[in-house]
Amino acid sequence: MSDGAEEIVDLLVIGAGPTGLACAIEAQRAGFTAMLVDKGCLCNSLFHYPAHMTFFTTPELLEIGGMPFSSPNQKPNRNEALEYYRKVAEHYKLDIRQYEKVQRVDGSDGDFVVHAMDQFGRMLKHRARKLVIATGYYDLPNYLGIPGEDLVKVKHYYHEPHPFYGLDVVVIGGKNSAAIAALDLWRHGAKVTLVHRGREMHRHVKYWILPDINNRVKNGEITAYFDSTVTNISEDEVTLSTPSGVVTIANQFVFALTGYHPDFSFIEQLGVKLDEANDRCPVCDPATLESNVPGIYLAGVIVAGERTNEIFIENGRFHGQLIAEALRGKLVAA
Repeated sequence: MSDGAEEIVDLLVIGAGPTGLACAIEAQRAGFTAMLVDKGCLCNSLFHYPAHMTFFTTPELLEIGGMPFSSPNQKPNRNEALEYYRKVAEHYKLDIRQYEKVQRVDGSDGDFVVHAMDQFGRMLKHRARKLVIATGYYDLPNYLGIPGEDLVKVKHYYHEPHPFYGLDVVVIGGKNSAAIAALDLWRHGAKVTLVHRGREMHRHVKYWILPDINNRVKNGEITAYFDSTVTNISEDEVTLSTPSGVVTIANQFVFALTGYHPDFSFIEQLGVKLDEANDRCPVCDPATLESNVPGIYLAGVIVAGERTNEIFIENGRFHGQLIAEALRGKLVAA
């Protein structure tokens, strides 16, 4: 092509997580050509989950493309899920462009040009008649906005405990991520302090984890400061604001596990409007998931705006079917 882009595909999906995969699969099953582009690896968010994470749900609720998810466990773990989604991608021979970060989108409904950059800084172009944005929310942490948050010892993701053996570690947060990290770190020899602005751990912490973390706190095995916030992080200490006053504790690593949010700026760059009165939910047709921008569809957790606890793999995986059905009425299958 004169603009350097390759042959046009019917559907380009930005985001190769479970929901993005489901969108591409359903488009292919409907007879359309599809491509996925992701700034990381296949199922990049799942890959960055804690190494030994167990899902809250059962295997069949993670299935996409009509392919069974076989697991010996009632609740599958991260590694099983990654294996499953690799096999699904292989089965459907999905065209997945990994490690390409989308920079901008030109064109309009019927002929979009997606400009992406690979890991070496080289620019690439892809053409598509329709787009799906399935970028999730796990890539953008909710920052604390406090001094010292930019220090190298501060992490916004937790992967595994071994590097923190014998060290003073602060975990900030009161939901599942914080509870799981605090317990895993403690069990592998870290000296853990948990800091949460609420009066107790969040009620949505998984039912088999909540009594565990509460008992560790009750027994003094994990030190916890509730109704408290971190106000400053230095190389060797962390300062807390607590009901008893200012507390400064020794510290070598901080895990700020305070949640994540969708890339609203990218969505807005595409021209998609956000409903500020409705938790910044993007404007889209609930029947087709087409946004206010013709030809651009939304899928997965980004549909819920800031309400990131409403859509998971279990329900986001069905978005591909809605979009494929909408495509049937607007595109002629290849």
